[in-house]
Amino acid sequence: MTDSARPTTKAAPDPVPEGEPVLDIRRLRVEFPIRRGFLGRTTGRVRAVTDVDLTIRAGETLGLVGESGCGKTTLGRCVVGSIRPTAGEIRYRPRSGAGPVDLATLSTRALRPFQREVRLVFQDPFSSLNPRMTLRDIIGEPLRNHGLTDDRELTRRVSEAMEMVRLPTGYLNRHPHAFSGGERQRVNIARALITRPRLVVADEAVSALDVSVRASVLNLLRDLQEELDLTYLFISHDLSVVRHVCDRVAVMYLGRIVEVAGTESLFARPRHPYTEALLSAVPRPDPRLRGTGNRIRLSDELPDAAAPPPGCSFHTRCPYARPEVCAVPGQPPPMVPTGAGHAAACVRTDDLRLAGA
Repeated sequence: MTDSARPTTKAAPDPVPEGEPVLDIRRLRVEFPIRRGFLGRTTGRVRAVTDVDLTIRAGETLGLVGESGCGKTTLGRCVVGSIRPTAGEIRYRPRSGAGPVDLATLSTRALRPFQREVRLVFQDPFSSLNPRMTLRDIIGEPLRNHGLTDDRELTRRVSEAMEMVRLPTGYLNRHPHAFSGGERQRVNIARALITRPRLVVADEAVSALDVSVRASVLNLLRDLQEELDLTYLFISHDLSVVRHVCDRVAVMYLGRIVEVAGTESLFARPRHPYTEALLSAVPRPDPRLRGTGNRIRLSDELPDAAAPPPGCSFHTRCPYARPEVCAVPGQPPPMVPTGAGHAAACVRTDDLRLAGA
């Protein structure tokens, strides 16, 4: 389908002015019990997310980055309501313009209306689509689950969603096996957008795709953001992708946010050693520059999330750590402002001059 043939109708204006918070997360904590023995007794707890504070503003794309196992996906699933947090607040401003609602305290039934407005794009375009269902049933499933349409209206709504993600409506009755990975991910995006949400959690939305099709899917997400007034929480481990699509970036390590900044500020001058290490691993596209950077190689021995190190949880792998200040038992370093819109959780922020990308 050509661009001129695509629907041009924009979504209704967002009642929350651009720049105002759509989602405000406060002191969020998620713990999973460790059960052992025949009786399944709880012998400990894995601290997947620990005291996270995060704000997402209307119309922006906030990137959430970190190594595998740092808690990114757990945080995203808390936002969409598929995981219940142990403690904390997830304050969301609904499309109606009413005051913020704490999604963390709602029952499953009370949460359902808000799950139409906060949607998830899954990571794997292969395992997330039911191979026995047609595209009509897959994309239209959220409408059926939320009772938003009848059978006559369903086909029209699904066709509109397919046009939005640049898929021919002639594919309506085909099954997922007939499509490439990029086309399947467009089906995933259409399924997420068919309820007309305002906040979309994209969990590694392009990591399973070939490099050749990533750019087209990323450009699609940016176009849809403008057309539909969407706000994104973009979860990824690929900092080169994050730099391309995100307005701000939050860096996560062992369940905690350790740095938050505007994208260009973070890439130009990181203020946390973990961020510097991540940036040093970003591939250089110019062959003439490969091997010219100072790659920081961290220890492969990750701390145990059930028993994190005292003080700063990164100090066991940090090349700048000083045990007398970084490993003091008690509360970990708090987030402190280091510039306009820039904050980091490091006791040596003022002493270090870290390298950017």
